[in-house]
Amino acid sequence: MHGAGQIPTFALYGEDDWQSPAGFAHIETIAERSALHDWTIAPHRHDRMVQLLLVREGHAQVTLDGALFALPAPSFIIVPTGVVHGFAFEPDTRGHVLTLSQDFAARARGEDDPLPGFLTQGGSGAIEPAALARIDWLANELLGLAAAHVDPLFEALAEGLVRSLAASAAAPGNDRRLAVFRHLVETHLAEHRPLAFYAQSMGLTVRTLTRICQSHLGAPPQVLINRRLALEAQRRLRYTGATIARIAEDLGFADPSWFSRFYLRMTGHRPQAERAPQAAKARFSPERVIRL
Repeated sequence: MHGAGQIPTFALYGEDDWQSPAGFAHIETIAERSALHDWTIAPHRHDRMVQLLLVREGHAQVTLDGALFALPAPSFIIVPTGVVHGFAFEPDTRGHVLTLSQDFAARARGEDDPLPGFLTQGGSGAIEPAALARIDWLANELLGLAAAHVDPLFEALAEGLVRSLAASAAAPGNDRRLAVFRHLVETHLAEHRPLAFYAQSMGLTVRTLTRICQSHLGAPPQVLINRRLALEAQRRLRYTGATIARIAEDLGFADPSWFSRFYLRMTGHRPQAERAPQAAKARFSPERVIRL
């Protein structure tokens, strides 16, 4: 999906078939793709995909929705579905990139399983020495299988790898109902649905949904929805050439002035300010809205 008003979206970076089926799974070395692009992967996102980057040797610079930080080896990052991200690697950096469909989170084993929160909220950190050999072995075994579709053995090994990373990284918001809520928000974001719609779709009352969001994410659901909508607007303003009127229409606002007032309330400045990225970054950190 690469229209004027759309952020470049792929299943695998640079490939045209950006929509992939449920159960999609793929692994490759960092060098396999990035070396073809001068070790630089331009900003893009994945639709219905979660991506894990494992840096074994070397160094990477990562951008997540405009925020830039370093990822020295040995370390990892999980990029949730929809997050605009890019990588700049030192030449000959070694490691792996694992791409999984977002329904991989359904492999959770009960209400307290950290897997859904880890994949839907993301995480990053150093890979502990005690886990490094196991993660290397799992990544190399997965590379040997090279699955690109549903494969029970590949999925089992991938789950082992993800859980090995999750064991050493905090994943707040592990209630599985939050993963359902996030999925509903992503699906209906531009429809401006009332809270009752989300609660009923989850078999909850609005009061219970509010309690869950407040307890795990520190804010009521409507605030979280508004933050997510503001983040989507920010992404399109920064990474596409679409007009503000077009972005407002695509995101379900009846007119640009309503959109402009909403954006000002959420971010502290008008949409026009995002057309000057460096000035906008100084005023608005995506960390305010990235975690739904």
